[in-house]
Amino acid sequence: MEQLVVRLGANADEAIHWIVWSSQQDEIIASGELPDAKQLVTLADRAGGRPICALVPTSDILLKWVELPPKAGRKALAAIPFMLEEEISGDIAQQFFALGPKEGNLQAVAIVNKEKLQSWLTIIEDAGLDCDQLIPDVLALPLADEDSWSVLELGQQLLVRKDNWAGLQGERDWLVQAIDHLARQHVKQHDQALVVNDYSGSDLASIKNIDVSVQPLELPMKVLAQGVKSAKFNLLQGKYKVSNKVAGEWKKWRLAAILAVIALFTSLIDKSIEQNRLQNQLVDLKAQVKNEYKRAFPNAGAYRDLRATMTRQMKALDQNGASTSVLVMLNQLKPAFAESKVKPQTLRFDSKRAELRIQAMATNFNALDKFKRQAEAQGFTVDQGSINQEDNQVIGSLTIRS
Repeated sequence: MEQLVVRLGANADEAIHWIVWSSQQDEIIASGELPDAKQLVTLADRAGGRPICALVPTSDILLKWVELPPKAGRKALAAIPFMLEEEISGDIAQQFFALGPKEGNLQAVAIVNKEKLQSWLTIIEDAGLDCDQLIPDVLALPLADEDSWSVLELGQQLLVRKDNWAGLQGERDWLVQAIDHLARQHVKQHDQALVVNDYSGSDLASIKNIDVSVQPLELPMKVLAQGVKSAKFNLLQGKYKVSNKVAGEWKKWRLAAILAVIALFTSLIDKSIEQNRLQNQLVDLKAQVKNEYKRAFPNAGAYRDLRATMTRQMKALDQNGASTSVLVMLNQLKPAFAESKVKPQTLRFDSKRAELRIQAMATNFNALDKFKRQAEAQGFTVDQGSINQEDNQVIGSLTIRS
């Protein structure tokens, strides 16, 4: 499956990275970088009906785990915003809460400001694109194991995935300091360096207390596109769910669909009328053939199979003619024509000399020679006349005697 993956910035004036990725062929179809969101419209042709996934900066999204009571139902899920109220700056009514994976009694939640979420959707819609999935960018990074982090450098930013539902994203300069601080804490808690899987060749030598594991160097957007396939989360939930947009599109095109159905039924009716007309013509043609047969063979009597009867009558006429029949000769030469793929263009038969003259067309000289050998093997005498080559075909004259 081919997919268009775009990584939006926090604001409309930030650069946008994009890639058209084929997961089935495991290859990049196209990729690039746009200076700002205004240029996103240029990707409309690139989309070409492909599914679209948008990655958004994790710095604008809060990823949290919430502990729920055992056997928690819908009411407990509805209470999650109030359970996190003290950890969120600002009015919770202005925040959108999207549910992620659940592990035991722990429920993953992604919190994003509604205006920020709407601004991303507006950027996508203004570009004439239909987004199927919206994911925090760090969740598209590979996750090796629970004891190591993954790091990717994209432009002037670093993306860090800490675990299944946590990560950091931001400008490289300040994020390096944050990693350094967290690495020191890790050493104090675990008495060993923090393992960091580097997927883009980032220079992390200045950070102490980390053990860098260099991964195969790939285009950063390719790494993220591969991660999108395994990312099951989607910020587009609730009123932002894609199905609601599809329903809206259906209402818009409902009249056109109804007209298309009417047109289809009209076409079927026309085809039925045409079929009846052709059936009547077939009946008339059969009657004409029957009349012509009776006129040609007035004493033949009744028959069941007209084709078989005509063949039998033709054979009888042929046997009553000359000692050597052109039909018999052609029938005997049929294997030679088939194996050599030589095609007769003109035929002339001299019954007195029992001689068949053919202007034949073949793909090459060898084909004509093969026909000659095949015919002679069946007891015929074959003389080759003039042979000419026209375009990619060979035209030759053959005289065949029985």
